[in-house]
Amino acid sequence: MKQQATFGAGCFWEVEETFRKITGVLTTVVGYMGGKTKNPTYEQVCTDGTGHAEVVHLEYEDSHVTYEELLNVFWANHNPTTPNQQGPDEGSQYRSVIFYHTPEQKKIAEESKKKMDKSGKWKQPIITLIVPASTFYRAEEYHQKYLRKREAKSCHI
Repeated sequence: MKQQATFGAGCFWEVEETFRKITGVLTTVVGYMGGKTKNPTYEQVCTDGTGHAEVVHLEYEDSHVTYEELLNVFWANHNPTTPNQQGPDEGSQYRSVIFYHTPEQKKIAEESKKKMDKSGKWKQPIITLIVPASTFYRAEEYHQKYLRKREAKSCHI
């Protein structure tokens, strides 16, 4: 069955590129979630004043990939211990956050976070937020599939 998931893990260009390649992921769209400003622009989000995170919203076929498997990709592709920073990118829009769409996703995300925290992979505690999904605002078109369009491998070339 078709499901949805939304993750914030730093620069949304790289997060989108990572999830786009997963078998079972049907669509990926980058945008903004978790803030107070309606219809924010990239420039507004970058001021740290809207409260939004840069996110990738995806649809996936749960017969091909599970939510837990998507969470494993999420954990493996960013540092969930740094507040409001991923690599050289700083600001609350780069926070580590899981926006859940169902009570089941919330439960799976909380269990996954506990498991990852106990794994010892990171020296610091995981600070990833797990919060209910709110209104998703699609980012400007030039952000969609950004790295693929430019044949780039990461945000920081």
